[in-house]
Amino acid sequence: MNIHEYQAKQIFAKYGVPTPKGLMAESVEQAVKNAEILGGPIWVVKAQIHAGGRGLGGGVKLARSLEEVEKLSREILGMTLVTHQTGPEGKLVQKLYIEDGADIKDELYLGVVLDRAKEMPIIMASTEGGMAIEDVAHDTPEKIIKVAVDPAIGFQGFHGRELVFGLGITDPSEQKKFIDFASKLYKLYMENDAEMIEINPLVKTGSGEFLALDGKMGFDDSALGRHPEIEAMRDISEEDADEREAGKYGLSYVSLDGEIGCMVNGAGLAMGTMDTINYMGGTPANFLDVGGKANAETVAKGFEIILKNPKVKAIFVNIFGGIVRCDRIANGILEATKLVDVHVPVIVRLDGTNAPEAAEILRNANIANVIAATDLADGAAKAVAAAKQAK
Repeated sequence: MNIHEYQAKQIFAKYGVPTPKGLMAESVEQAVKNAEILGGPIWVVKAQIHAGGRGLGGGVKLARSLEEVEKLSREILGMTLVTHQTGPEGKLVQKLYIEDGADIKDELYLGVVLDRAKEMPIIMASTEGGMAIEDVAHDTPEKIIKVAVDPAIGFQGFHGRELVFGLGITDPSEQKKFIDFASKLYKLYMENDAEMIEINPLVKTGSGEFLALDGKMGFDDSALGRHPEIEAMRDISEEDADEREAGKYGLSYVSLDGEIGCMVNGAGLAMGTMDTINYMGGTPANFLDVGGKANAETVAKGFEIILKNPKVKAIFVNIFGGIVRCDRIANGILEATKLVDVHVPVIVRLDGTNAPEAAEILRNANIANVIAATDLADGAAKAVAAAKQAK
């Protein structure tokens, strides 16, 4: 689950992570009132959407008067903001954050993410604040400092020293402030079951203070039960409606740009299925993991969600029947085709318990657009061929 910048900064405040003062607004009138409360004389008007690159897209602007705050708020609120993360469809701006201007001397990058290879959080820092960290990693990877922190010992002084030396911070007072900042950020990350925290830019002011000028946070969905106050921050208008609907049925769904719908049980098998489709010359339209619930209802809902995408020309159902028997899955698929108008070819590969019986059920059903496959490669090839023929 992701949250807005203004919400991230509310959490920052609880942990003593310094930020400029700011207030959220949902109308132009409220934005102007917030600017009056903050006092100025310089304000920053910020679009609040779950995406980076807002500044380049025109969603972050400087105002030097209340009249300018009103003008910019009117321009930004209600606009469809397009950034490198939203894609060409963009996102509707429904909230603003009015923030005090800051005396910026230097811009840095600071983030905490989980490194799955190391099986521990890493703190990433860079002197290239204000730039997309992906671009920095691609163009100048040597400018990114990565410090792994073993949760068994937590953030220690030597972690902080590695960060400040890597960033070239030489003033002892500034070193102490930065290490304290990073220590609080790590504590926040661990205590709230965060998956990612990104501050870009983290600024050093003219007086040598460090401020989180931006804030992005994502959390482990599975841990939200421990953090009802964070779950209450969820903004469903920022989330994909199909992904949200799939979640209600215990399905894991992510929309992609291809034309072959995928319905698989197990994340690893789903990734392998998408890779095989690509290898065969096709493109997957989605990631859909039905887990261990491949029955008529979940399969029907999966078909319904996949077919909302007009680009889908074929569906590849690739399920391994372990606990759930393949013959039951086959019957579930046939039942689902009666519940949902499946107007594209459905290629079905079932393997595991009672797979021969499942193949017999599919053959005997004699449904024109349901095609049995013998294995993963055969299923992917048939799905790619069906999609190309439908063009």
